[in-house]
Order: sequence, then structure tokens, then C-alpha cells
Amino acid sequence: MKRGKRFLDVLLAMGGLLVLSPLLAAVALAIWAADRGPVFYVQERVGLGGKTFGLWKFRSMRAGADRQGPLVTVGGDPRVTRIGRWLRRFKIDELPQLLNVLKREMSLVGPRPEVPRYVSLYSPEQRAVLRLVPGITDPASVEFSREEEILRRVEDPERHYVEVVMPRKIALNLEYGCRATVWTDLGVIVGTLRVILRSKP
Repeated sequence: MKRGKRFLDVLLAMGGLLVLSPLLAAVALAIWAADRGPVFYVQERVGLGGKTFGLWKFRSMRAGADRQGPLVTVGGDPRVTRIGRWLRRFKIDELPQLLNVLKREMSLVGPRPEVPRYVSLYSPEQRAVLRLVPGITDPASVEFSREEEILRRVEDPERHYVEVVMPRKIALNLEYGCRATVWTDLGVIVGTLRVILRSKP
């Protein structure tokens, strides 16, 4: 599984970067033209074995927005830019993570890596998820495809995320880790694409 998974990662990551290069260039230009701010946003995340790394995204919020509010994002968050709303709707902001995949920091499919602040809250049992290579998408991403809207409807979004959403995500990913194969990874990728194509404004 490990060798087959890495082969699939490299094949699809390189192919994706090549095929999508015109889109990636257009998105980068649009982000820069909108406010002359940085194109990319690099955030510290916790990966395999608890090692931190810089996760790459197209910037979808105002520059410096991570210092102006909670770490979680809710639907209608005023920090999100106009083009950022479109990027997040179709998950295009996540595409630069194909570079993280090529650098062996991530896989195409695996638990979405968390920020150190939230990982520090993991129980000893939950920390088992750090034995898995983090990914661009995972079963939890499919189940919580409307996460921003879920958090929008609660009184304390960050508390709800930490106490309800995050534990469920970890449970789903630990279950995934016990049965993961190249075929289940392909199934998660297909499921993620279906969610994106069904997304509504």
C-alpha cells in the first residue's frame, strides 16, 4: 500500500500541476490584481509524527486575516475576499498543496492536518491520527463538506469545532487508516470531486 500510495500521489500531483497550470496562473494573477497582496498563504500545520510543516494555499482572505479572528472559518466570514469565496467554494484554494504532496509532506488522501493549537488538545487516543500521512482530502472532508455553514449556525463556532467537529473528523480518519488501500483512496478522491461539482453558491 505504501509504495502504491506514493506512486499514485506523485502521478496525480505532477499530472494535476501540469494540466491545471493555466488555471493556477490565472488564479494567482486574479488574487494579486484584486488587492496587490500575496498570492499564497502558508500556514503551520502538524503532519506525520507530530512534525510541523508549511501548508500552501491560494490566499482566500484579506492579508493578515489569521491575526484578526478565530482559526476556524464560518460561512459569510467577512475576512474572505470576493475571489476567495469562489476559490473556497470549488476548493481551488487547496490546489497548491500538490506541491506539499511532491515534497512528501502530504498525500492526496489522508487526515487533513490541523494547526498546532488544536493538536495540543488531542487526547492520547486521538494522537494516533498523527501516525498517518496528512492529505489534501479525506473521508471527513466529504462528510463535512458544508463545515463553514455548520459553524455559522452555532453560537460559538470554535468551541463547536473543537468539541464536536474535530473529534468526529479524527474518528473518521482513524477508521480510514485501518482500511486504507489505493482503491479506497481513489474512492475518497471521486467522492470529493462529486461534492465539489454539487456545491452551490
